[in-house]
Amino acid sequence: MATVGFVGLGTMGEPMARHLLKARGQLVVWNRTSTKADPLVKEGATAAPDLGDLASACDVIILCVNRTEDVKQCVDQIAPGAKPGTLIIDHSTISPPSAGQFHSELAERNLRFVDAPITGGSMGAQSGQLTIFCGGPEADVAEAIEIVKPYTKRAERVGGPGSGQTMKMANQIAVGGALLALCECLAFADKAGLDLRQTRDLLSGGAAGSWAFENYGPKILAEDWSPGFSVKNQRKDFAYCQETASQIDAAIPGTLLVDGLLAELEDEGHGEWTTAALFEVLRDMEFTE
Repeated sequence: MATVGFVGLGTMGEPMARHLLKARGQLVVWNRTSTKADPLVKEGATAAPDLGDLASACDVIILCVNRTEDVKQCVDQIAPGAKPGTLIIDHSTISPPSAGQFHSELAERNLRFVDAPITGGSMGAQSGQLTIFCGGPEADVAEAIEIVKPYTKRAERVGGPGSGQTMKMANQIAVGGALLALCECLAFADKAGLDLRQTRDLLSGGAAGSWAFENYGPKILAEDWSPGFSVKNQRKDFAYCQETASQIDAAIPGTLLVDGLLAELEDEGHGEWTTAALFEVLRDMEFTE
């Protein structure tokens, strides 16, 4: 059995790594803040002292970090000591051109790279029900899909290198629209004097229903702004959406609108809040034509 390493034990990464550890019985882990590895080590994982040691010990390395720059830092430290043929599976959301560049640069070193961004939120990570968009050569993607099954509801190849990230951009555009619909709807209902719990329950079961209604509706009712998926990370992804849209000349007016509204939360110091806190922004706004 291939030795697997997992890098990045945050809100998404820790439960994903735990599913992998339970399924495989062994796992090498590393996190920038080393104490975040402690719970998994107690459950049987091995903590690598640095990325170089993790690279030399593993046949497959999974990344679940944040930005393009974070992936580059990891790749730069992993590549020199990695075994020839090592498969790197990147679950981070980064720019599509950068994903293609990582694939090309690593291929020159006889290393393999699959961009495999995820969707499903922290709830999906905890339940092992994530959807994964995979970009890369067919054989490498097929191998990656087998590795990540313990935390996957659905994983598919969507094209060559960088295509996984492009599909994730399409996903984030849809997520932004659904978020706006939920928050605008409940803010309207609140000002109209409707019962918010009843509104959410009734509408979620009909044509208005969505993943946002099911998963973020309860957080709005409880005024629980803990992530979830944070405002700052959603805006980071929207920046990649805008970059990609400009390159292909695609109009994304709804995404730009939601990004501007979320910017108000971030400007107020609430970048770590869940994106469902957009409800507060809309509830406080006045009607304009």
